[in-house]
Amino acid sequence: MELLAFLIPFVLLGAVVVFIAFSGGPGKAREAYLTRGSTAFKLFVPVAFVVLGVVIPGLVLANRGEAEGGKGALRSEALTTSDSNGKTLFRQRCASCHTLGAVNARGVTGPNLDRVGELNKARVLTAIRIGGTGQGQMPPQLLTGPDADDVASYLSKVAGRD
Repeated sequence: MELLAFLIPFVLLGAVVVFIAFSGGPGKAREAYLTRGSTAFKLFVPVAFVVLGVVIPGLVLANRGEAEGGKGALRSEALTTSDSNGKTLFRQRCASCHTLGAVNARGVTGPNLDRVGELNKARVLTAIRIGGTGQGQMPPQLLTGPDADDVASYLSKVAGRD
């Protein structure tokens, strides 16, 4: 379906260019369309506008859920409730600093979690508790309790697996 949504606008645009070229230019194409065009041909233009202006964007919007959440080991439909909460919390509290492809996060100050290797849950919980490496670059206890556990569980499943 995505292939058709990509190809249809180009095919329609190509048909318009061919029509204009074989008519002798834009002015003559307009004249031919308005005076000599058949009813079927005159219906083609409004249908083309509807397809280009409504159907194609509708297909793009309908398929946007497939790309939501970026890339990585876990897609949204494969997440447990705990992992889904961890993903949401990571987006809210961590994505501005850390890079993680699984949520399309492009942080600028914290480490790139796709490049630190595979993280285990205990390592992530320690980093959350003491604030990264403990050097003051990350606030300690940014998350606590079940929230910290959910983020640690989620990261242990997706970080370093890009």
